[in-house]
Amino acid sequence: MKTNLITLLLASGGLLANCQTNTTKTETADTAAAAPDTIAQIGRPKLLHTLDEAHNTPDGMALAPNGTIILSVPNLANNSYPAVLMEMTDTSIQPYLTTLPPEPTTRKAAPMDLAFGPDGHLYYAENQYENDKNFKSRLMRVRVENGKPGTVETVVDNFALANAVVWKENKIYVTDSQWDMPNNDKGSAVLVFTLDELNKDVVHLKPKTMDPHVLATFTTQVNETNVDNGADGLDYDSRGDFYTGSFGDGTFYKLTMKPNGTLAKKEALKLTGDKITCVDGLVIDRATDKVYVCNSRDNAIQVINLKNNSVTTLAKNGDTNGANGLLDQPAEVLLNGKRLYVTNFDKPEKNFVNKKSDAPHTMSVIDLQ
Repeated sequence: MKTNLITLLLASGGLLANCQTNTTKTETADTAAAAPDTIAQIGRPKLLHTLDEAHNTPDGMALAPNGTIILSVPNLANNSYPAVLMEMTDTSIQPYLTTLPPEPTTRKAAPMDLAFGPDGHLYYAENQYENDKNFKSRLMRVRVENGKPGTVETVVDNFALANAVVWKENKIYVTDSQWDMPNNDKGSAVLVFTLDELNKDVVHLKPKTMDPHVLATFTTQVNETNVDNGADGLDYDSRGDFYTGSFGDGTFYKLTMKPNGTLAKKEALKLTGDKITCVDGLVIDRATDKVYVCNSRDNAIQVINLKNNSVTTLAKNGDTNGANGLLDQPAEVLLNGKRLYVTNFDKPEKNFVNKKSDAPHTMSVIDLQ
């Protein structure tokens, strides 16, 4: 997250390199007609990349060792197209891995958040929840050799909705936004695995239990959105404490860690300032201990200052198709220097500002002060 990209010029709306030649004039006209909001209410997000219908839900991002960004595209808004991983810079975006192994029973792949491990391999959480709610999601590893992706293998299975992934030293932390328990069907969790155990054999989780890998659990308070997805984005601060938030109700949690890596305390933080109604992806700048949060419900990027738990809004706009770079249901953020990269998932839930999934499918960037 702290490695600097090679300085590149911003591409304000370039089509997806090498695989966007099928965009038609009709699609362009429909795109223009579908933009009801063209004014930023707060902040000035800019258009980074435009993707076609074959890449309809850009999601997770990971900074690669060579300075490029690997992007997951699960295509959950229109999964007639296969899920893929892309590789991008500020001026280009191209295929990285287009053949991802489907889950055997759903016959779909669905990569979400992703991160490079200390072993140099790429790990991604897979969300099968929309295909099958019976704990079919997985944690996958892409073996990377000489900078090129190779074999893709399952390292953990039996998640319900694997979502965010974060490496800290030799441990990977994963949120499951639907880790229900026998007495709690609104549950979610953060789970943790060591690199050593991932290298031994596939880890088989025990659904609806306090599996030994569960670090903390949470309960979503369902509101007018009717969404019960819980723990979503995940990262840690300069002290090594973790933070996550609920997609369904916007609660923001701190997980205070003991020196041995076990949980000392879980608490829902009392925030002041602007209200956060939904926590999707997030990233923490460990130099300032500021958390950049995707509020998917409100089409906003908000900032939590962990020094005083105050909330400000960095960018916000109304319902738009994102054609001009405005936020279109932001799902994930990646911080690189003074640039904040944003994926626009564009697959709304009930009572979200964003009302429908529509072309174009975009990525935004915000230059920080």
